[in-house]
Amino acid sequence: MPETRRIYFDNAATSWPKSARVLAAMNAYMTDCGAAAGRGSYRSAQRAGEIIDEVRASIATSIGAESRYCISLHSSGTAALNAAIHGFVRSGDHIVTTAAEHNSVLRPLEFLRKQKQIELTIVPCDDTGLVQTEHVLAAIRPGTRLVAMTHASNVTGAIQPIGEVGGRLRNTDTVLLCDAAQTLGYLPIDVRQLGVDMLASPGHKGAGGPLGTAALYVASSLHDKIVSTIQGGTGFDSDSLDMPDQYPAKLEAGNLNVLGFAGWLAAMEVIGTDQGAELDRLLVVGNKLRQGFANIAGVRVCGREQSLPVVSIVFEKLAPLDAATILDSDYGIETRAGLHCAGLIHGYLGTQDHGTLRISAGNTTTDEDIEAVIQAISEIAAEVAL
Repeated sequence: MPETRRIYFDNAATSWPKSARVLAAMNAYMTDCGAAAGRGSYRSAQRAGEIIDEVRASIATSIGAESRYCISLHSSGTAALNAAIHGFVRSGDHIVTTAAEHNSVLRPLEFLRKQKQIELTIVPCDDTGLVQTEHVLAAIRPGTRLVAMTHASNVTGAIQPIGEVGGRLRNTDTVLLCDAAQTLGYLPIDVRQLGVDMLASPGHKGAGGPLGTAALYVASSLHDKIVSTIQGGTGFDSDSLDMPDQYPAKLEAGNLNVLGFAGWLAAMEVIGTDQGAELDRLLVVGNKLRQGFANIAGVRVCGREQSLPVVSIVFEKLAPLDAATILDSDYGIETRAGLHCAGLIHGYLGTQDHGTLRISAGNTTTDEDIEAVIQAISEIAAEVAL
C-alpha cells in the first residue's frame, strides 16, 4: 500500500512546515555563533545579543509597540501569560476573564482565586465561542484591575472584540491583557490602536517561528508596576542580589533561547506587510472548511463564518478521538481531538463530554488540502452512518 501524503491541519497547536529561511537561520546560529546572549563581550556573544535585540525590535514593530524595550522574551505563550498575570496582579484584586480562554489564562487565575488572593469573574460566550463586548464591560466594577481576553478562540476561531473592549477601557484604571496566540502573524495588530496594555503570544504559531519562543508586550506606563516572577542571572548587575528594576530584564532571568529566537527573527522578516489581505485569505479558507463540513450529513460545525480557519466539528456517531485516529491512519491527515486546553468554552458549544475534532489551517494550507480533508470527513461520516 503506498504511503499517504502527510496533510497537516493542526496549525492552532503549532504551524508547520517552518520555512527554509527559519531553518537556515537556526542552522547558521548553531554553526557560526552558538554563544549565549548577554553573557560575554567576545564577538559571538555580541552577535547572540544582536539577535535578541533584533527580534525584540521586529516584534515591537509588528504590533505597534512604543519601543523594543516594551518586549520581554519567554519560552512559551504560557510562560509569557503567567509572567503578565503573576507579575501584575496583586492580592485583593478583581479580575475579569472569559469562558473562551485557554488554560494558560484560566489556570493562573484559578490558582490565585483558590489562594484567596483575587476575586474572579468569568464572562460567558455564546454558542459559537464569541464573547459580547457589553458582557465584558458589565462585569467590570470599580477597582477591577485586569481584563484578560483572548484575541481569537483556539477552538472555534471566533475573533473576539478586543478593540471594542480596549477602546472602552482606555484612560481607565483597568488594564487589558490580550492573549494573541492564535492571531499574531495572521491578524493585523496595533496594541495602541486596540487599547491593549499587555499582549502575550508564542512565536511558533501564525508568526512562523520554532517552538520554545514567545513574547510579552507591556506598555511603558506599566513597566514599574510589573514584578519578576522568577529570579536569577541576567548577565549584568551581578553584584546585586535583587533582580534588575528595569523592564524587560526584570522578567528575563536565565539564558534566553537564542537558537529559537534566531529562527523567529527570520520568520518575522517575511511576514506579509499587508496583513489585511492575509486576514481576508484566512477568512476565505475558514469559510471553505466550515461550508464544506456543514454540507456533510451527520456532522455538526461549531462556530460561525468570518472566523479564523480554526474549525471544530463533532460527528453524530463517532467520538472526536476516533475520528482523528482514522484521519491519521487512513488518510494521513493530522488533526486535534479533545478539549484543546480550553475547558470552559465546551459547555457553551455543547461539547463538554468529548470535546471536538479541530481542523486548523495555516499559511501553507492549499486548496488541495482543503478538498482532501472535506472528502475524508465526508467518507468517514458516511461509513459510520451505515
